[in-house]
Amino acid sequence: MATRSSTKALVRPGPKGGVRDLNRQKKAQAIRDAALSLFLARGIEAVSVDDIMKSARMAKGSFYRYYADQTTLVADLLEPTRRKMTEAFEQSSAALETASTREAMFAAYTVVGDTLATLLMEYPGPVRLYLQESRAPAEGARRPIIDIAREISRYAVAMTHVAQRHGILKPIPPAVSALTVVGAAERLLLAVLHDEDIGNPLEVPAALTTLILDGLRA
Repeated sequence: MATRSSTKALVRPGPKGGVRDLNRQKKAQAIRDAALSLFLARGIEAVSVDDIMKSARMAKGSFYRYYADQTTLVADLLEPTRRKMTEAFEQSSAALETASTREAMFAAYTVVGDTLATLLMEYPGPVRLYLQESRAPAEGARRPIIDIAREISRYAVAMTHVAQRHGILKPIPPAVSALTVVGAAERLLLAVLHDEDIGNPLEVPAALTTLILDGLRA
C-alpha cells in the first residue's frame, strides 16, 4: 500500500540499539509528536515542515534526514494503526469464509471490533487524525490517510459480499450496507475520542456488532 513508509533515520549507519541509533529514534519521535499535535490542532494541509520543526525545537533542515516529505511522515504516523487494522480485517475475512451462523459471524466481526478498541487505547492521536482527515480530498500529505480509508472500505464491502453469499446478511447492495457500517463505526470512534456520553467505550464495539448483525441479518 502507498501508506507504507521507510524513514531515512532508521537506515543510516550505526549498530541497532547503539547510541547513534537511539538518538536518531529519539529525534524522529520528537518530529512525529510535534507533527501529530499540529495536525490535530490545524489540519494536515495547514501545517508546514517549518511549523513542525519549530515545534520540535530542531533545525528545519534536519527534517529531511528522517523523512523525504510530509507525506512519508503522515504515513509513518499512521503505519501502526494501518498494520493492525489490516491484520484484523484479514483475520475477520478468513473467519467469515467459513461462518454459517449468526454466532460464527459475530465472532468474525468481533475481531475487527476488538482491534478498534485496542487502537483507541494505544493510538488515540493517530486514530483521531485519521477520522478528521479521511473524508477530505486525497491531496498533498493527506494521501496516505485516504489510502487507508479506501482500503477499509474495500475490506468492508468484500466481507459483506462473503456474508451475503452465505445467506447470513440481507441482499442489500454490499457497498451500501458496508459503507453505512463504516460510517457508523467511525462516528462512534469520534464520540469516544471527544468524551461524549455513550457509556463504557469498551462495550461499544460489541454493541455496534450486535446492532449491525441484527439489523442486516437475513
